[in-house]
Amino acid sequence: MGQSLQHTWRRYRTLQTHAIKALPIVILMPHSACNCRCVMCDIWKDNRNLKQLTEDDIKGLLVSLKAFGTQQVVMSGGEALLNPNFFNLCTILKKQGIKITLLSTGLSIEKNAPQLLKLVNDLIVSLDGDEVLHDAIRNIPMAFKRLKAGVGHIKTINPDYRITGRTVIHRLNFRNWPNIIKEAKEMGLNQISFLPADVSSHAFNRQTAWSEPKQHEILLSEQDLPELQAIIDQILVEYKTEFRNGFIAEPPLKIQAIHDYYAAFYQHNPFPYKKCNAPWVSTVIEADGSVRPCFFLDTIGNIHDTSLTEILNSPEAVNFRKTLDMDKNAACIKCVCSLNLPPRMNPVV
Repeated sequence: MGQSLQHTWRRYRTLQTHAIKALPIVILMPHSACNCRCVMCDIWKDNRNLKQLTEDDIKGLLVSLKAFGTQQVVMSGGEALLNPNFFNLCTILKKQGIKITLLSTGLSIEKNAPQLLKLVNDLIVSLDGDEVLHDAIRNIPMAFKRLKAGVGHIKTINPDYRITGRTVIHRLNFRNWPNIIKEAKEMGLNQISFLPADVSSHAFNRQTAWSEPKQHEILLSEQDLPELQAIIDQILVEYKTEFRNGFIAEPPLKIQAIHDYYAAFYQHNPFPYKKCNAPWVSTVIEADGSVRPCFFLDTIGNIHDTSLTEILNSPEAVNFRKTLDMDKNAACIKCVCSLNLPPRMNPVV
């Protein structure tokens, strides 16, 4: 069923006035910790300082979510399933008719399958390589086997349940890219999506942006670029059918943009252009209640102090959106995960 004309109009007004009239997508981080130790992420390094959203936090958001006509909540993290009340949070949201998408490491989806099928509309799992490489990047033994078993178990119960994969392509796994597509198909995923690694922002629990030596553990070297291009060329030929039928989520131009993103660090080309309206159609609420316009932009308030409506439509927040120049903002220029949701389009993450 399509969205109402009123909601579409409110989304147009949001883009025109920079005051939030409608907010189709909200990203929640129910739990600050993670059950993986990924090389390209620092979230797990702060596992001891546990923060998590409560049922009262979610209930407190309902007035704003209803007023904004929120259609989809994306549960991100950390690993959201580590929150012992995760499914209670889902129940609160589902009673309001809000669709729920879960981003997960996949380590515990098998044991949570019944509740996932009941309360979560679709699942996005992380896939970093074939079995050996996935486990090495995740720094968790048996991570691949547990992910594959979980996907298989859910698909056995409900073959139509949508599970997609998401892969960060970086220095440690770009040579494994064709195998990732192969493993995604064999695992029974509905789709696989690719993006480059963020190596320059404060996202993913980086208290300070990575220094150059740390960046280059993940960032492709300049000497790697021709090999990356050759692998992309191979994928574009070998997997034409998967591009046509949508199994690979991105069109060929966006796959090529992953090479261009890494090449931009060496001044071979500008960073790829991204058409994004994330701060106008979504917001991120972290496990401690902090609110951000997106994963990569600075905090603008906290739901423990002020309502989400007041935070998003404060004079400072409205002026931020009004004056945001994505062609000049440092975080936007190097962004790896843009969102562009036209007023007439339903949310799809």
